[in-house]
Amino acid sequence: MAQVPAAARALQVLKFLATQPEPVSLERIARAVSMPRSTAYHLMNTMIAEGFVVHVAEDSRYGLGVAAHEVGTGFARQAPMQRIARRLLAGLVDKVGHSAHLAVPHGRDVLYVLEERAPGRPSLVTDVGVRLPAHLTASGRAILAELPAAQVRALFPDRSAFVSRNGSGPASLSALRSALTDTRQRGYACESGEVTLGFASVGVAVLDHNELPLAAIAVTYPDRESVDVPALAEAVAGVAHTLARRLGGA
Repeated sequence: MAQVPAAARALQVLKFLATQPEPVSLERIARAVSMPRSTAYHLMNTMIAEGFVVHVAEDSRYGLGVAAHEVGTGFARQAPMQRIARRLLAGLVDKVGHSAHLAVPHGRDVLYVLEERAPGRPSLVTDVGVRLPAHLTASGRAILAELPAAQVRALFPDRSAFVSRNGSGPASLSALRSALTDTRQRGYACESGEVTLGFASVGVAVLDHNELPLAAIAVTYPDRESVDVPALAEAVAGVAHTLARRLGGA
């Protein structure tokens, strides 16, 4: 079957950008896919309009857009990931005695695709199909902490991108960066009362083969209970890393 040149070039650009740790210049993109700079410029504008590429104007660079992430995590949002993760989450719940869930990135939100509720525990807002702001949730912060800084900046360009549920949580890019730095230093993300008053969560990202986040696993517990948070996070991390390996990731 004959190729459609424009479609082939667009896919080549997406493949190239997916391998880069941060947004890159137009010249590098043009060289990588062997096309004239003018052609690359027009192609970038089309891909920006469709949401597959973002232009970081202050750096004159291009990176993957939200639509590219939605396509890139499409496999993760479908049955294969849930089927592989379900038993892992069930084992995690049995081990820690708290409810666990699996979420995938969805623009500035996270989308919950699997939940395992611990016996006797109350229902949570993180039900399957629910979307929540990534900067408020442990799952979302675990994912955002693994993204390049320029990509986080593109997702949260100004204060209007920051919403609040209970009057707490990052309200600016600098505050979010601080929270993500803490997440990377600890090795896991956490939140308390920022999604639902009275509940706290810890989360760890599931990384793909490029060490970019496919998803995150988190456990939620009543914040009034005495919980060994580092030990809980270690259990979550073990499951997240196992899931990543089974999906062919890092």
